Amino acid sequence: MTQMSLELVYPANLKASVNPVFARHETFHPRFGWIKKGFDAAVKDKDVFLREDAPVLLGVGKNMARSIRYWCKAFKVLEEESASNQKARFSNPSPFGSKLLNDNGGWDPFLEDPASLWLLHWNLLKPPCYATAWEFTFNTFRPVEFSVEELLLALSNYRNSLSTRIADSSLKKDITCILRMYAEQDFHAGPTEDTLDCPFTELGIITKAGDSKRYTFRVGSKGNLPAQIIVSACLEFASWVGREQKTISISRLTFDPRSPGMVFKLNESAICEAIEQVQAGWDAIRLSDTAGLIQLSYIKEPDVLAEEILDRYYQARMM
Repeated sequence: MTQMSLELVYPANLKASVNPVFARHETFHPRFGWIKKGFDAAVKDKDVFLREDAPVLLGVGKNMARSIRYWCKAFKVLEEESASNQKARFSNPSPFGSKLLNDNGGWDPFLEDPASLWLLHWNLLKPPCYATAWEFTFNTFRPVEFSVEELLLALSNYRNSLSTRIADSSLKKDITCILRMYAEQDFHAGPTEDTLDCPFTELGIITKAGDSKRYTFRVGSKGNLPAQIIVSACLEFASWVGREQKTISISRLTFDPRSPGMVFKLNESAICEAIEQVQAGWDAIRLSDTAGLIQLSYIKEPDVLAEEILDRYYQARMM
């Protein structure tokens, strides 16, 4: 097999702000109800994950309780706060987690809208990212079709470039978790708890290719990905890479690392269609064409506008 040399390159203001994080999920992908369960538990008691009886309080096993804590942090619905002894870390609801999951006025507390799963997927991969294998797979690994072995080789090369001592077994656990999380599994021996219970397969972003030993990123429009989620992500990305600017090219929104095109696996036409759909209700954004360069233009702070678009989307959903 040909050796692959891949390097993750970001603008200075987009470089990862945390050390590489591998295999912290205890081999469990995020399951239905886990994110809400962990968020609600932390709302009631910010040291819930430090308690010896945390598994009892959460109604899961010890390793699952650790996994819930990890995923809530990785999706950024909880933020960790150092305790006075600097070893224990409390878990507090994040502003994003509160907006999405609060029982009183949250956008979608029980994650009933597939749009919320896309939003969580975006939040998982936005900086700072606490799931390095996910970040690599979606942002740097460029093949559309791949095998487990090819992805593992590429991730191993990336691991080596980081000069970090991460075992191959950890990389394999991450790849297995990624594929269980996003790709529907075969049930030749019958369905199991481990293959059934993951909401993110609904995104349809990774599918089996032919002989089932290969996988494919499904690139292009997604039927359950609302235009508002795409445009909000575009504006948030624009706020990271050039806050002083008032335009960003569709090419950058499609192909740059951590862009909506890479994270959602969209092509340029899908992004343009989303902007055209959303701009009909917003004077602050426009799809413009200047000398053949197609750009997203905006006249407000992009991160503020991104949240306003999400607010309006979820308000309309609740009506």
